[in-house]
Amino acid sequence: MLEVRDRLNFEDYLDSLLNSVESDDLEFKSAAGGFPGSFWDTYSAFANSEGGVIVLGVIERKGKFYIDNLSDEQIEKYTKDFWNNVNNRATVSCNLLKTEDVVVEDYNGHKLMLFFIPRASREQRPVYRTSQPYNGTFKRNHEGDYKCTEREVQRMFSDANVSNPADSRILRNYSLDDLDMESVAQYRQLLKLAKPDHPWSVLSDFEFLKKIGAYRTDRGTKEEGFTVAGVLMFGKENAITDNECCPNFFPDYQEKLSDNPEIRWTNRICPDGTWEANLFQFYLRVLPRLSAVLPKPFILEGNIRRDETPAHVAVREALVNFCIHTDYSENATMVVRLYSNKIVFTNPGTLLVSKMQYYGESASVCRNKTLQKMFMLIGSAEKAGSGVDKILAGWRFANWRAPMLRTLSQPDLVELTMMMESMMDEGTKERLVLIFGTEVFSLGHERLLTLNAACTDGYITNESLRVVLNQHKAEVADLLKDMCKHKLLVQEGYGRETKYRLPMTVKVASPDSKVASSGSKVASSGSKVASSPMPNLIKQRMSYSELKDKICSFCSDWVSVDELAEELRRKRTYLRNKIIPKMLEDNSLEMLFLGVPNHPSQKYKSTVKK
Repeated sequence: MLEVRDRLNFEDYLDSLLNSVESDDLEFKSAAGGFPGSFWDTYSAFANSEGGVIVLGVIERKGKFYIDNLSDEQIEKYTKDFWNNVNNRATVSCNLLKTEDVVVEDYNGHKLMLFFIPRASREQRPVYRTSQPYNGTFKRNHEGDYKCTEREVQRMFSDANVSNPADSRILRNYSLDDLDMESVAQYRQLLKLAKPDHPWSVLSDFEFLKKIGAYRTDRGTKEEGFTVAGVLMFGKENAITDNECCPNFFPDYQEKLSDNPEIRWTNRICPDGTWEANLFQFYLRVLPRLSAVLPKPFILEGNIRRDETPAHVAVREALVNFCIHTDYSENATMVVRLYSNKIVFTNPGTLLVSKMQYYGESASVCRNKTLQKMFMLIGSAEKAGSGVDKILAGWRFANWRAPMLRTLSQPDLVELTMMMESMMDEGTKERLVLIFGTEVFSLGHERLLTLNAACTDGYITNESLRVVLNQHKAEVADLLKDMCKHKLLVQEGYGRETKYRLPMTVKVASPDSKVASSGSKVASSGSKVASSPMPNLIKQRMSYSELKDKICSFCSDWVSVDELAEELRRKRTYLRNKIIPKMLEDNSLEMLFLGVPNHPSQKYKSTVKK
């Protein structure tokens, strides 16, 4: 979400908003007939999601947005109405805004009001309308605001209570008979290897389980017993899935390494009666399979060979994060999927910090602190942070594309995709040389990564580049500004919609070259030629069926909407808003980033067999 201090050119910024469509973080509302009551639904939804901007004074007709022409008197009244209501618990539970978050601006002679709603902190959530959280809490998805279920509201209250983590709950009527003692013995052996002189190594099993939090006594109530964490980590399957503990527990590992679409998976690890399906055994079985697909270069430290690389550490941290951040009360399956080119971790629950905090600050807010402690003791978890630093660093070490995080709702899921693809393939190198010449490789690591991301995804934004470079937004902004100044990038749009693309010119070419950049012809011997991405031809009218066939034929592999628009000589907005949704609905296309149609790296592939 755009911060107040970044709003430098409001006319351009508003122009970019009014040429946008409503999305997860943008909402237009008419105010011609009074301050809209639905404002507070969206306020709640943005606060409980990732934040957003509400633009007051705009009306939508047939997919286009028009100015309401608010008067000064209306502006003054709506400003008073807002501040009176946002501080009234009968209207909304929490005021998240400061004075500078409410802005009145002139746009081509018309007044608009902008409200910059931040994401509420974990302690402030749920943010709800009126005084009824179970009937007035909203969240945001790609379709707009939706009212949260009672279960979703309960989860927000639970996540806010950090003093009493879910996995520390004492289970009634559980005993040592409910634990798999072989798992306990294996865990103790790993602890001994990791910390040979640890004083807990000499304790009895029961005393040891007390020390690590698998069994505890409540000081206030004097109640004692095995904890959710202890049973999840070491329990027998039937003890874990009992209604008293975690009835929805079903850890699932799916290996999909075959190109044959008829083969659903090449290997699967899930509760099938052949092993004691607790969290520790799942971890022991899955980690070696994930590590096996990673390259193991010959690395010497002193005279000792080290096979584990930072990429292996990254996978281990990702698997542990997957285990300790899952909401085990959610009715959804925790799944690890291994493909030939990526690893995908999908765990039930919500993200307890914002995506910006996740990437930028490595903020540590753990849902299951006892499980975190258990993994940390055997050297498999980060206590100081969330492990995100090691995940990002490991993938940078391997020169792979930065891991991508997304959140889904109904049910709430957090998904981490770790692509095992080079940051720069041969095709990208060739294109960058065509545009900039061979001296492009002397620009430095950060600039080269930036150009690579722009080339691979079609464009970049400040937010997406922050993930690639793991830098603060101000540092990224300075880098992008400097690269535009030196004609390494071209800026499009302003504010939230700002994108950066490669310049559409070529520097080095030969007479027989075919394509320089996005379809432009290459001239002879070193001349610079502005690209002509599509010939000056009259577009042929096509029925939906004809257009669908062409798209399916072109999308045999993952294709961006920009590439599709260029190939078909159709406007990207027409394809994105009219054709692609229809093809997704009839299952003739699939999205690379499922459920996030506006993802900056979104691509599409045909599901129609040829």
